[in-house]
Amino acid sequence: MISAAILAGGRAVRFGGRDKGSLSIDGRTIFDRQIGELSQVAEEILVVGDAGPRIGVRAVTDLVPGCGPLGGVHTALTEARGDVTLVVGCDMPFVTAGFLAHLASLCQHADAVVPQTERGYHPLCAAYSRGCLEPVARRLAAGLLKMTDLFADVRVRAVTVREIAVFGDPGQLLANVNSPADYDRIEALHSQEL
Repeated sequence: MISAAILAGGRAVRFGGRDKGSLSIDGRTIFDRQIGELSQVAEEILVVGDAGPRIGVRAVTDLVPGCGPLGGVHTALTEARGDVTLVVGCDMPFVTAGFLAHLASLCQHADAVVPQTERGYHPLCAAYSRGCLEPVARRLAAGLLKMTDLFADVRVRAVTVREIAVFGDPGQLLANVNSPADYDRIEALHSQEL
């Protein structure tokens, strides 16, 4: 069974505290776009963090608050029923079912399957097996919160740019909205496709 978790716990300081999942790209919210793609791959979808009630998903709050994305991954792995959990940041409008299914399929031989580009790892668009739960919990207990440091404790399968490109433009697939400037850039990217 595959589960999916949208991490919505950030405070979006650079975006004035606005819920980034509610931002609209071509008339659809990022959240609705993600649900549409994730529902093709996962048997259950969780929203981790303070995103308010959402239809068709199970909302859960961070079990260990204030620990950033690592805390969100911990909650997702604890609450998910699947052996593999796809984790996606709430600000990624262009993830696709095909790409996410590919990540999940690679978890047969790894604990974490993570895209890696020239910008480094993308741990908030990745697949994590249940085998990551104990190492994540250990890091949280020790106050070691950097997401990418977790990869020293688990079997990682990096997904290269070449592999990502099979599913579309890596820059677009992994694009996220961290600021109003990012939002403008992403809207422009989408407009060029039309």
